[in-house]
Amino acid sequence: MRPSNSASSALPAIPGAASSPSERSDWSTIKKLLPYLWQYRWRVGIALVFMLCAKLSNVGVPLLLKSLVDNLSIKPGSAASVAVLPLGLLVAYGALRLMTSLFTELRELIFAKATEGTARSISLQVFRHLHDLSLRFHLERQTGGMTRDIERGTRAVHSLISYSLYSIVPTLIEVALVLSLLAIKFDAWFAWITLAALALYITFTVTVTEWRTKFRKQLNELDSVAHSRAIDSLLNFETVKYFNNEDFEASRYDSSLEKLRRAQLKAQSTLSLLNTGQQLIIATALVLMLWRATEGVVSGQMSLGDLVMVNAFMIQLYIPLNFLGVIYREIKQSLTDLDKMFTLLEREREVADGAGAVPLKIGGAAVRFENVSFAYDKTRPILHGVSFDIPAGKKVAVVGPSGSGKSTLARLLFRFYDIDGGSISIDGQELRSVTQSSLRRAIGIVPQDTVLFNDTIAYNIAYGRPGATQQEVEAAAKSAHIHDFIAASPKGYETMVGERGLKLSGGEKQRVAIARTLLKNPPILIFDEATSALDSSNERAIQAELESAAQNKTVLVIAHRLSTVVDAHEILVLEAGRIVERGHHEQLLALQGTYARMWRLQQSGGDTAEVAA
Repeated sequence: MRPSNSASSALPAIPGAASSPSERSDWSTIKKLLPYLWQYRWRVGIALVFMLCAKLSNVGVPLLLKSLVDNLSIKPGSAASVAVLPLGLLVAYGALRLMTSLFTELRELIFAKATEGTARSISLQVFRHLHDLSLRFHLERQTGGMTRDIERGTRAVHSLISYSLYSIVPTLIEVALVLSLLAIKFDAWFAWITLAALALYITFTVTVTEWRTKFRKQLNELDSVAHSRAIDSLLNFETVKYFNNEDFEASRYDSSLEKLRRAQLKAQSTLSLLNTGQQLIIATALVLMLWRATEGVVSGQMSLGDLVMVNAFMIQLYIPLNFLGVIYREIKQSLTDLDKMFTLLEREREVADGAGAVPLKIGGAAVRFENVSFAYDKTRPILHGVSFDIPAGKKVAVVGPSGSGKSTLARLLFRFYDIDGGSISIDGQELRSVTQSSLRRAIGIVPQDTVLFNDTIAYNIAYGRPGATQQEVEAAAKSAHIHDFIAASPKGYETMVGERGLKLSGGEKQRVAIARTLLKNPPILIFDEATSALDSSNERAIQAELESAAQNKTVLVIAHRLSTVVDAHEILVLEAGRIVERGHHEQLLALQGTYARMWRLQQSGGDTAEVAA
């Protein structure tokens, strides 16, 4: 396998437009899988050779069994009272059985790397692609359902490859060999009965399975919905408890499970119909073959060994043929599951690097918003012609009531969304002309709502700069005034923070986020209500650290508490997506406008949200 960082370049290109699962044929899904498998074509070839050897050995077993029985048979009138023990045939019989297993194991051993490598490549590409999709997609998705789709899709890769190479192809080879032997050694009736049964079996299986596919898709959808509801409820455990809604959540989940149960019963009833029909066809064919062979023995045209051989051939064919129906169903289900994952891969990236995108070159890290317009939903614009500059090494603050578009500025600077009009540039380089990775490498943020990984405190701080030493992590923690708290914990920096950091208080989580950003040490910093979860004493201490960390950096502060931005180079007052006032703290107070009202309100203990009126 190639190293992970180059894996995406070795994989097939993803088409721009996605087709829904119902529009894409099974063959189209298979064609999308083949390029991944093509990387292991030599292993596939060797595995097919071993498979052919295994089937030849398997077909040889009934032939030896016939010779063994014929050698043991004592013909009427024979002078011999006992048969001579055919040791050579017994050894050969055992050797063929061993070779069948040996070649089968060699085939699986050789092909295991291809199967696992293909599954790894697809899973990695899906994972990378999901991280490439826009924030809009991740805000709209349901985590539980999506992870279920990926889980089933990955499992489908294993099933599809193994069933195709290990079961369908070997069965077809064995059927061809057996039909040839029966037609050559005996009369054509044996071959015709087998062919007719095979044709009827395949037709019945394909027809019924195609009819059942819609139930499988419905089952998958309902399974994803049930899983999503369970995950969503568990992720919001505290909210459920706050509102005493355990019974309500159980009722919602039970409703999903009931729909899932009905779909499973429908799928099972149609599966029973399929199994019964398959068994009827196989049983009828076996009876006809044995009747024909018995007639041959009675008429003297066939020996007892021939009867045993025909019966052995039928048993050998019966097992894979019976399993072939199961395999076809599994392949259809796997194709449905794999198609669902490929549909995820085909989701267009709303925000993508342009063909000529180059790495961002940082000089002083001056930021410019020029006549920027943006809307999450076209019917509800958020920003209207916003223009401002953040000179290199300076701090600009944005204040205003909730919903005015303050946090949207940070998202647009990170290029989580593309703007609808205007331009955003850093050191004169328009964001859409540079690579997203280099852009985000140059920006650090302390968000208002801090979400941590379910790992250790050390891991979450070091996430700001993977590979940082323990000393560097501790230095960042000290700057964020959280080192003493961590050191006092029984496990220190190895303390687990829980799902989304729920084991920590809001202030502790925010200090971990501050430490993480300080460790990253980017040229551009965004403080989005960075100290909103801290008490006054801690806020003053950390504010001093943030001021120190922001020295010689370009800083955008999104603030609720106006006291934290009085020293800003410029303060922008945003209302309903428009800048209504701008200037220094003293200038804005002198205007006696929106900012002055907000300031007075906060000084008297009110909330700036009230100013929205």
